[in-house]
Amino acid sequence: MPRTLLPESRIHHAIRDKISRAGAEIIAEVEAAMKANEIVVVGMKQNPVPKRARRMLDAAGLAYKYLEYGSYLGQYRKRLPLKLWTGWTTFPMIFVKGVFVGGADDLEKLLTSGELKGKR
Repeated sequence: MPRTLLPESRIHHAIRDKISRAGAEIIAEVEAAMKANEIVVVGMKQNPVPKRARRMLDAAGLAYKYLEYGSYLGQYRKRLPLKLWTGWTTFPMIFVKGVFVGGADDLEKLLTSGELKGKR
């Protein structure tokens, strides 16, 4: 699945290194959580949709790691690299077995279809 990205040839050589390091720490934190947990939910305060995803996982009896980065009022710079990394612009971002599966609606489809089975 190709995504549109600005080609490196159209980025000035003086800023390429800065771009390559942007958000590396936050992405590494999410990657580490994915290695240690089968399901990872990335969300933010004040947003009811990550809470909905967590309620679905709780109801299904599925363990997960929740990472929260700021709110509507702050830490957008922390969340932005995650949006660029995944190509997904909203929260939550849900990963199952290291694979990005989308948001709460997508999680609900996986649970409903039986592709992601709970313990209850």
